[in-house]
Amino acid sequence: VNGSVDLSGLCAADVVGFVRRQATRLSQARAKCATIALRSFLRYLRYRGEIALDLAAAVPTVPNWSMTGIPRAISADHVRAVLASCRRDTAVGCRDYAILMLLARLGLRAGEIVALTLDSIDWELGCLTVVGKGGQRSQLPLPAEVGEVIADYLQRGRPRSGYRTLFLRANAPIRGFGSQTSIGSIVRAAITRAGIETSHGGSHQFRHALACEMLRHGATLTEIGSLLRHRHPKTTGIYAKVDFAA
Repeated sequence: VNGSVDLSGLCAADVVGFVRRQATRLSQARAKCATIALRSFLRYLRYRGEIALDLAAAVPTVPNWSMTGIPRAISADHVRAVLASCRRDTAVGCRDYAILMLLARLGLRAGEIVALTLDSIDWELGCLTVVGKGGQRSQLPLPAEVGEVIADYLQRGRPRSGYRTLFLRANAPIRGFGSQTSIGSIVRAAITRAGIETSHGGSHQFRHALACEMLRHGATLTEIGSLLRHRHPKTTGIYAKVDFAA
């Protein structure tokens, strides 16, 4: 009544039933977070005297083992179709094509592309400075084909602006992208334009695709981890699952 809830009647079956219902609609990771929060809540209720039983012990464990999935990679044929469908005779097309090439050829994260500036590129040395997770700065070789499409964007597609951000919005106010979700929108539009269906959305599937393609061409996990700038070898180890021949 009036929003009050009598928790004194809770029992272990109520707790288990609640977790089972939540687990059917949540991902494994989110379900695990929910059970952690529920245990803390139930311990707090017991501390307050709202319940007499240690119901936190009744909260079942949700399995959430790491490295259980297969990398969500877009196929190589689909990557080619997405790149081929991108118009390059417009300013927006030049920009989007350059972004897609950075995803497909260097496996950059969406946030890393958003953070690129005009100073990130050393044209003389042919390298690109990327600010990754935790502010970690890395220098990557800039493939000629990627450098060419970026140069094309700078010459024909990038609006005049005092901002040093490499990629700018096409519409006013002219400035850098607000967040990495803008990269995801560009990717989704490109996939739709190519008329293909992918199992997963978002830009990260290009990063996975690059790793899988490198593996198929004989690259080692160490080489893949170096390009993708993984901090731990375990992170790269998931790509061993797609090397079915080995």
